[in-house]
Amino acid sequence: MLCRQPQCMASLEAFNPSVPGIDAFEDDADATTQKDLIHIRVQQRNGRKCITTVQGLSEQLDLKKIIKAVKKAHCCNGTIVEDEEMGQVLQFQGDQRDAVMSFLVDNSICEKGKIKKHGHG
Repeated sequence: MLCRQPQCMASLEAFNPSVPGIDAFEDDADATTQKDLIHIRVQQRNGRKCITTVQGLSEQLDLKKIIKAVKKAHCCNGTIVEDEEMGQVLQFQGDQRDAVMSFLVDNSICEKGKIKKHGHG
């Protein structure tokens, strides 16, 4: 009877985060830059209907005025939704990603580099 030892056992040092050269918290810089971004997403509702969500805006901004201006300029409805994790999130009817992005940049609310537009198109 042959007794075989497993030959594919990896070294435990490779999985140890205390090994020099491996930083367990190297993604912290990416996480802080993600929090500084304004995320504009489109979510499919049913059929052809969709909503645009905007999150990450500063709490010092008057979100009601932003909603009112975008609604009037682009003929869509919008609301402010309070989320536990994300804070206050703006919602607009339809795919308004480009409209919201241009509105934020044109009115100097934020720079174009700080806006992350999700989705295709």
